[in-house]
Amino acid sequence: MKTRNIFLAISIAMLFSTFSCTELVDDSYGSVISENYTPSTETDISALVNAAYIPWRKTMLLWNGVVRAQELPADQDVLPARTGIGWVDGYAYKRMHEHTWTSSDDGVLQPWSRTFEGVNTCNRIIYQIETGKIAVDDERKTGLLAELKVLRASYYYILVDLYGNVPIVTDFSDTSLPKQATRAEVFDFIVKEIKDNIGVLSETPRGLYYGRINKWVANTILAKMYLNAEVWRGQTMWAECITACDNVINSGHYSLEANQKNVFITENENSNEIIFALPFDEKYVKDWNAFDFHMYTLASENQKTYQFTNSPWGGVCATPQFINSYNPNDIRLKENFIAGQQYAITGEPLSINYTNAVPSIDESDKDDGLRWGKFEYAIGATNRLSNDWPMFRYADILLMKAEALLRAGQPGAGTLVTEVRERAFKNNPALAIVTDAQLMLGSNYDYGRRDKNSQTFEGGADIVMGRFLDELGWEFTQEGRRRQDLIRFGVFSTKSWFSHNATKNNNFNLFPIPNDALLTNSNLDQNPGYIK
Repeated sequence: MKTRNIFLAISIAMLFSTFSCTELVDDSYGSVISENYTPSTETDISALVNAAYIPWRKTMLLWNGVVRAQELPADQDVLPARTGIGWVDGYAYKRMHEHTWTSSDDGVLQPWSRTFEGVNTCNRIIYQIETGKIAVDDERKTGLLAELKVLRASYYYILVDLYGNVPIVTDFSDTSLPKQATRAEVFDFIVKEIKDNIGVLSETPRGLYYGRINKWVANTILAKMYLNAEVWRGQTMWAECITACDNVINSGHYSLEANQKNVFITENENSNEIIFALPFDEKYVKDWNAFDFHMYTLASENQKTYQFTNSPWGGVCATPQFINSYNPNDIRLKENFIAGQQYAITGEPLSINYTNAVPSIDESDKDDGLRWGKFEYAIGATNRLSNDWPMFRYADILLMKAEALLRAGQPGAGTLVTEVRERAFKNNPALAIVTDAQLMLGSNYDYGRRDKNSQTFEGGADIVMGRFLDELGWEFTQEGRRRQDLIRFGVFSTKSWFSHNATKNNNFNLFPIPNDALLTNSNLDQNPGYIK
């Protein structure tokens, strides 16, 4: 299914003209598509709409994409300078770690430009359908437009999180410079778009709707919005979050995998836990840096372990403090990270022995730090993986509901968290059990500056619901979301970790508007705390 979806998407995308992804409005609307294109089957419709999903893959997983924007500034991962390897790169990754990024950093620009590419693509197809340039019968037209509008809202879900105050662009034919909206206005737009269209979305979870927006994906995005409403909108919406989660739970379409690892295997498209996936296949996705986690994290010698066609670059690793927060009996600790002596596929020992120690952001050896291993690395993989990216999964629904219950002072959070933990403690079932009261306790993470240059001890006992934050970290590591969680729990700017000193500045909870965007749109004001 993943191969077919990607091939259809690429084929139909070739009908569309290209455009600059660094501008807010697409200027190439004069040559958009063949005026005679008429999709006549569900397969044609699927191919047409899949073209609008391609930017999701690009913004999440291409070089300096959303995954890096969410993980590198947070407390689970670090990308240190590697002796004899590199990764200094103008101190771009150090700035992410230290929260000293600027509006000119590529890691600030790419999530903006690629996500707006998704917005523009949705607007373009909506325009072509509404003007009759793409002829769709009335029955299909209603559902297709609803899907595209919710898909557009899903791109704004990324933008409201990372940048907050962004233009709301909906009219492809409008060539004027878009005006900037407040974060609250963007929040309201997203919620309204979803609620206005959710009633006509498909309830089919897979088949031609695999990797597409359906009613359950829309509910998941709503739950995300409501969960973060206190930060993004300035008001709590716990009851609404619980309702959206219950809609997904009661659909009966999704369930937890018996083994978490099954969500992340190469052939994971049949997982009942995945609600919304970004389909990948190394044969059809040709971007060099598309889904390159194995290249990004493993040392070059590991090429012999997996018989990769390319030599890995030995970069990102887990922050030792995060690894130390795990219960040693947690299966996820072993299965989600690569540690210890490494071997060739033939059994020959390699000159790599990963240890849970890293000197500092400025200095590390090829052995320092445990490596990402949550996604299966297929034997013989190219520089790209073929695993589908599980953007939203059922475990997230259960834990969003649990968090909302806990914050609302309602019972039941412990039961839901225990359900997720049970597969991580199969050999020690008693350790899986957690109560509401325990989830309200502080974090097990030993916060504080902790590298060869500085030692401070801040602990995590003072974090309200810190134990729940721990649960999110242990379950969702390497999935491109940690920054969002840290902000919601008030930790992102208040705690130090590894080589990062607490900024004590909530302005950095938002990234700056990229300088390239400011130069091309005089209607934009820079986010507070940054120089325009």
